[in-house]
Amino acid sequence: MSEISGTTSGGVPYTARAARHPDAPVVAAWHLLDPPNTPAAMASALPLAGLDAHLLCLGLPLSGARAVHDGFEALLGSGIDLVTEFFGPMHEQANDEFPGALAELRERLGAAPEAPLVVLGGSAGASVAAEVAVTHGAALGLRAAVLVNPMLRLRPMVDAMAEFLPEPYRWTDASSAVAARMDFVARADELRRLGTPLLIVEGDADEAPFLDAVRAFDRLELAEVRYVPGVEHALAEWPGDEPAPQTAAARAYDEIVSGWLQSALARRFPERLQ
Repeated sequence: MSEISGTTSGGVPYTARAARHPDAPVVAAWHLLDPPNTPAAMASALPLAGLDAHLLCLGLPLSGARAVHDGFEALLGSGIDLVTEFFGPMHEQANDEFPGALAELRERLGAAPEAPLVVLGGSAGASVAAEVAVTHGAALGLRAAVLVNPMLRLRPMVDAMAEFLPEPYRWTDASSAVAARMDFVARADELRRLGTPLLIVEGDADEAPFLDAVRAFDRLELAEVRYVPGVEHALAEWPGDEPAPQTAAARAYDEIVSGWLQSALARRFPERLQ
């Protein structure tokens, strides 16, 4: 089946591709805010070549087709509270809308009810994937999670954006609560309790707030962490909102992720990866 794109009945934009076999894994993925920053661009950058899987690339709220502002620079200059009016609502809504979107797209693609579920996300999308794992993983039968160039901590990332904001961000009790929810280094035990295989792929030339959080998470020894030499944050060329040829970085990530999933899932479901 070729790729299909559209919007679910709940308003979630998607690009999806069915596997060759109905009982192949279902991989639900969320894009970055840097390129690739739409479902179609994410499916192009990380197509999971070589892995037979139902791929569901979902759009983040408040971005892409659902963006309120015309680009991230306009968002930064808008004067909204970046934490309580953007990152927090994006994170919460993406988590809340996932079960319905998953059920609808699994049926549309013809995925078997028992097909193992994997979540995958990049940057802010990785934060959503981690939240979905701890919130819905047990109920939905999550079998693996993959986070690429992940935003594991919101607070240092927002603080690092000071030069791009009209004025340095002023933390409040409300925004600190959002940052605490989005601190997956502090919440690592919730991921540990799932007992689900976890892979993190991080560019060793990524920005400090991302790289520092991954290193802190790595020290907890609950995920396999792969550092890719020379890779910065984006995994596609700018502007990154349309399908495009894979960059060398994206190709390297795709090979790592596909190979790791093949191995991790084969140990549990060998008959579904033939």
